[in-house]
Amino acid sequence: MAGQQRRWLIAVAGFLLLAVLGGLGWRMFASKDREIGLASGNGRIEAVEIDIAAKTAGRIKAILVKEGDFVTAGQIVARMDTETLAAQHREAEAYLRKAESGVQTVQSQVVQRRSERAAAMALLAEREAEYDAALKRLSRSESLAGIGAIATQELDDDRAQALSSQAAIRAANAQIAAAEAAIATAQSQEVEARSVVEASRATLERLQADLDDSALKATRDGRVQYRIAQPGEVVAGGGKILNLLDLSDVYMTFFLPSAIAGRVAIGSEARLVLDAAPEYVIPATISFVADVAQFTPKTVETASERQKLMFRVKAQIAPELLKKHIHHVKTGLPGMAYVRLDPQREWPAALQVRLPQ
Repeated sequence: MAGQQRRWLIAVAGFLLLAVLGGLGWRMFASKDREIGLASGNGRIEAVEIDIAAKTAGRIKAILVKEGDFVTAGQIVARMDTETLAAQHREAEAYLRKAESGVQTVQSQVVQRRSERAAAMALLAEREAEYDAALKRLSRSESLAGIGAIATQELDDDRAQALSSQAAIRAANAQIAAAEAAIATAQSQEVEARSVVEASRATLERLQADLDDSALKATRDGRVQYRIAQPGEVVAGGGKILNLLDLSDVYMTFFLPSAIAGRVAIGSEARLVLDAAPEYVIPATISFVADVAQFTPKTVETASERQKLMFRVKAQIAPELLKKHIHHVKTGLPGMAYVRLDPQREWPAALQVRLPQ
């Protein structure tokens, strides 16, 4: 039991010693950086992640890329099963043809109703001419009957003919009104039929868009990081299938204390040195400095406690440089970021840009 306690005490003492040495080392290197006008922090290479997802629920038919493959914007990376959508698309095409045929039928009815109205107008003109002739004949008959030149029966016949012609005019006007009502009804049906055509076309376009979206495409150049689903699986609308890394948007996130972060300006030059390749020095630009501290003491701050406030800083690598060395870009690699606080000072020889050929 005493031996176990001794080993435990030795382990604790060793851990404390390493912590003290690490703290002293950090202070030493940090003070050295400040002496040459630099600030530094450790971080990891990161990139913007993009999820390729299904727009609508369905079964995955095929995934055309593997993890680690490079893809370009617009490249088809997966396909969804489209049998149901294709059947709905054919059904919508049939409805569209039927609706277009309905429009043609209604247009024929409009033409027919207008012809009927034209015929009714012609009939009205004929009846008005007949009425005018009947009135003139009646006027003559009344004059002749007054002097006994014609029989009373003939006068009555002419009067009846005038009344009959007047009734025929009313009947022709009624036919015109009926024809105009029929035209209005046919025109209303034409508008309705055209609306059905537009709705059918919209349904067809929506289904065509769903068919197009069933071929899942990469939105940017990048590298496949994960295959989240597999062919044959059914995913819901918005279900993720692939995860891509946008290798044109790569950066290192690191942290600086408040006293130094306040001196770092957006656009300041930075240098990145990766643990896996210390022989290279990668140029970068400060693209983000947080305005809120990440680590805040739980107690009331003293001067020493304020040094614990750390601000997140992002050093962005130029897209042109990334494109040139895209096959060497890897995320998750740890390293150090150095920021030049005084733009008038030159970078030390150890931090001059050195890139792979």
